[in-house]
Amino acid sequence: MSASASSLKETGPPDPPSGEGLDRGVLAVAMVVVLGAVMSILDVTVVNVALKHLSEDFDAPLETIQWVATGYTLALATVIPVTGWASARFGTKRLYMLSIALFVIGSALAGTAWNAESLILFRVLQGLGGGMIMPAGMTILTQAAGPQRVGQVMSIVGIPMLLGPITGPILGGWLVDDVSWRWIFYINVPIGVVSLVLAARILKRDEPQPAERLDFLGLLLLSPGLAALIYGLATGAEKSDFGRTDVLIPTVVGAVLSIAFVLHALSRRNANPLIDLRLFKRRSVAAASGTMVLFACAFFGAMLILPLYYQTVRQETAFAAGLLLAPQGFGAMVTMPIGGKLTDRVGPGRVVLIGLAVVVLGVAGFASQLTVDASYWALGAALFVMGLGMGMTMMPTMSAAMQSLTHDEVPRASTALNIIQQVAGSIGTAFIAVLLASELEKRGLSSGGAAQTPAPAQIPPEALAKIFERMADAFQTTYWWSLALLTLAFLPALVLPRRKPAPVDAAEGTRVDAPMPMH
Repeated sequence: MSASASSLKETGPPDPPSGEGLDRGVLAVAMVVVLGAVMSILDVTVVNVALKHLSEDFDAPLETIQWVATGYTLALATVIPVTGWASARFGTKRLYMLSIALFVIGSALAGTAWNAESLILFRVLQGLGGGMIMPAGMTILTQAAGPQRVGQVMSIVGIPMLLGPITGPILGGWLVDDVSWRWIFYINVPIGVVSLVLAARILKRDEPQPAERLDFLGLLLLSPGLAALIYGLATGAEKSDFGRTDVLIPTVVGAVLSIAFVLHALSRRNANPLIDLRLFKRRSVAAASGTMVLFACAFFGAMLILPLYYQTVRQETAFAAGLLLAPQGFGAMVTMPIGGKLTDRVGPGRVVLIGLAVVVLGVAGFASQLTVDASYWALGAALFVMGLGMGMTMMPTMSAAMQSLTHDEVPRASTALNIIQQVAGSIGTAFIAVLLASELEKRGLSSGGAAQTPAPAQIPPEALAKIFERMADAFQTTYWWSLALLTLAFLPALVLPRRKPAPVDAAEGTRVDAPMPMH
């Protein structure tokens, strides 16, 4: 998409002096975007708490029921590629409202599911709507505030990241224990209706660009390519055999289609690719992407299995497990605003490195002390530390990529980065869940052992204690894998920019002293 001075003046606000706060109009837009994002992120955290109950109700093992989470993120990854084109073609306001409407319809259907397969199917439909909420919302906010305030904007977008870990598990636990697991999906309906009403009234209608054509070939290559690749990898890990025909075929097909898309997108004859991979020639975008992949794989995978530990090893209710997860959100609440301001002042590189180091300390706490009788205070402290680190890692990493872009490049970059995050998250949740199942099998427990709680009345106390000890050891070992992935994230994070963004030339739509592309 080519930037022009006229389009920049019409759709992009003039950049305020560095460090200036967000005005009332931007805050109103942020409220609308955050409400939609809260709905989609709450859904993820609520479902994590309900996995044990879903496994029991549908009589499905962990490897199957984890697809309730993985299938959702898989759908996100396949629909996100079209977001950049749709934003330009129809306008971000229309796209944002359409994505919320589809998400609400999918949520209502998920609440009616009658078995694991139908629930996974409706979750995929839900993800097709939810996949465009975050990238469209980020585009709306970033363009409204301007690049000089991108750190503050990203800290606002991070509010759902705060509310999700705090309220999601608690709300989900209460609904699962005292109402019905179906209401973890039905509750999205009223929130979605309110989001649609506010979006219609507050968001300004942006001018679409009908001259831009959809890259149909790119769409036909990338979306099924991502879906096949993730499915093949997740199934192979689940079966512990990547040589099986039903694993090898989708994996190879997905890899070939994805490689073909890369060649197609980088072709000089393709002036308007579905995803502008040329942006990744910039060091900040490439480094942010690498950091995000490793962080998302480790972090989201680790958070998937923690509620299972509380509900199986420690025999807590879903509501109690939700309360025990709250310290992470409180930790992020402390550092998220600080991380946004520091990113604008000193650059994202330093902030992300500190955040990663703090997250590693928190995960190390679980890897070293997640025993059958670990102190809840100690585990809560480790979760709080993880939250502190997350607040200084996720949004500053996204800011690192956005700060080097011009106004018209933001929708494309937002789409690409969200694809990366969702693909990494879906792979991470499947990878960690399968690792846990494998560790349980090594200790003589069934593959569904993490989701199927032993019946205390039917097992002698001494035997039951040994079962819980083996289960706790499996959880603890799995966290060492998450720790290893997080440690690797330091490598790309070292390349992130360590200075505040340069001012934008409003007349030209380009950034003064913008980073030169890598060759």
